[in-house]
Amino acid sequence: MSTIAPHDALKSDVAAWFVQLRDRICGEFEAIEDMAGPNPGRFERTSWDRPDGGGGVMSVIKGQVFEKAGVNISVVQGNFTPDFAARIPGTEAGAAFWAAGISLVAHPRSPKLPAVHMNTRMMVTAKGWFGGGGDLTPLQPGTAAAVEDTAGFHAAYKAACDRHDPAYYEKFKKWCDEYFYLPHRQEPRGAGGIFYDYLDSGDAVADFAFTRDVGEAFCAAYMPIARRRFAETFTPEEREAQLIRRGRYVEFNLLYDRGTTFGLKTGGKVDAILMSMPPEVKWP
Repeated sequence: MSTIAPHDALKSDVAAWFVQLRDRICGEFEAIEDMAGPNPGRFERTSWDRPDGGGGVMSVIKGQVFEKAGVNISVVQGNFTPDFAARIPGTEAGAAFWAAGISLVAHPRSPKLPAVHMNTRMMVTAKGWFGGGGDLTPLQPGTAAAVEDTAGFHAAYKAACDRHDPAYYEKFKKWCDEYFYLPHRQEPRGAGGIFYDYLDSGDAVADFAFTRDVGEAFCAAYMPIARRRFAETFTPEEREAQLIRRGRYVEFNLLYDRGTTFGLKTGGKVDAILMSMPPEVKWP
């Protein structure tokens, strides 16, 4: 009698969860847009198909609070090319893969409100694993507001980690700090958060439960900041500094981000992959 591997058995539940999380986050963002006054922004959704298997849905909002924010979901399958297989431990060229995930990036209009990123995913090849995390990019680093926002953001993710393993937070915080680092500038992209990959504890159901909590923690981590900061006034000089700071975001995503590389090398939709790019940015 054939058996179904643990991660294979979770595929439908994982894909459905990402849809649920997408809908909840989009609803929360639109509620904050409603708080900003008339003509609130609304998400526009665009479906796409991947020629080699699978596809996804882009959800993008361009509003008063969120100059641009995207919440994308995808479920794709196919075979690894030789150059990409070399990037994943234990994976051979031509190996079949299945991957599902949610990816979020928000670029607020106000420099008082930090930019934010979150993603969670499950990959199945010869084995299966989970990955994800969330990180905050204050656009006025070092200020009292940025310190407050960063503390609350990290506290929400620590609480999610501690519910599953007391060692997770410090381990995944360190991973985040090392991953979201710009070596050519010798500086971090932002204020960090948590990041993990290749999570396979031997209990796929428990790993999925943790990954769900990481997704839920995003709302607890970021939405209070957004409600607190969106209406704060800012100067033209602060806006200019924000646009320059966004350049760091662009540099990281184009030079180092694994998700961007995965999407481009596996035939994903380019507009969805580059959804993370800010609508306006400057370099000094």
